[in-house]
Amino acid sequence: MLILLAACAPNKSEQQVAKAATITQMRFHCDSDTTVINNLLMKGHESGISEANALIEFYARQLLGTPYVAHTLEGDEEMLTINIHELDCLTFIETLYALTRATLNNRYSWRDFAANIENVRYRGGEMGDYSTRIHYISEWIIDNNMRGNLVEITPDLPHVDYMVKNIDFMTHHTDSYRQLKNDSAMVEKIRRHELRNHRFPYIKRSWLNDKALKAALRSGDFVTLVTKIEGLDVSHNGIIIVDEKGDPYLLDASMSGGKVMLESKPLFKYLERSKTNIGVRFFRMIP
Repeated sequence: MLILLAACAPNKSEQQVAKAATITQMRFHCDSDTTVINNLLMKGHESGISEANALIEFYARQLLGTPYVAHTLEGDEEMLTINIHELDCLTFIETLYALTRATLNNRYSWRDFAANIENVRYRGGEMGDYSTRIHYISEWIIDNNMRGNLVEITPDLPHVDYMVKNIDFMTHHTDSYRQLKNDSAMVEKIRRHELRNHRFPYIKRSWLNDKALKAALRSGDFVTLVTKIEGLDVSHNGIIIVDEKGDPYLLDASMSGGKVMLESKPLFKYLERSKTNIGVRFFRMIP
């Protein structure tokens, strides 16, 4: 059952709906996507939660157990993909953003959710072809920060360090991307948006059990894992849940676990045995 909204004064969410992709430009996983999204948004409204981080945590817990499925955004042409039934690490945090933004704007329709997905997923908030989707987290953070969606808090945290790196994995591994394999023009479009000598902040994993650092973090903060893989900035995304002892845990769409789950070890323990993840970045939703 679709939930109808009462008339109200135009707000940011309604403006996003006005420029959002049309229904013919959307790709749904199944017929129940819209109903599930409406029901989630109504639960968020009924919760009475009005703070962004708390809403992010609320919705993340609602999605626990959702199957991990990779490459759900890929198709023969770029479309605004709506899939609440299958999530990977990036579509998981995009989904949390879109649900939370709709709730903060007092909007409870899947159409507002879709507008918010487009807003956070695409450069400048508007979908075009494959190259307009933001593929690297470093640009995703920059673009969404410029438009007032997200702010990176890493530079303000204790023990911050910096890395300079070329973020150009896609154009050096075109065979790994179906849209790039036989399309040199698309490769060049992607290349224009890759980052050269990009300097970004991160926290080395050796500091993740530091008391001052942990005290600065909040449940519902987004976290992304920094990798040493050449050409890539990060390898995984999720949110953190801070327990009663002040230890942050990763809540993510886990490829190894096969579902959205709360990892069993604190973040510093979770990363201890990683061979490629050397640190983390944190960012927070702007209400």
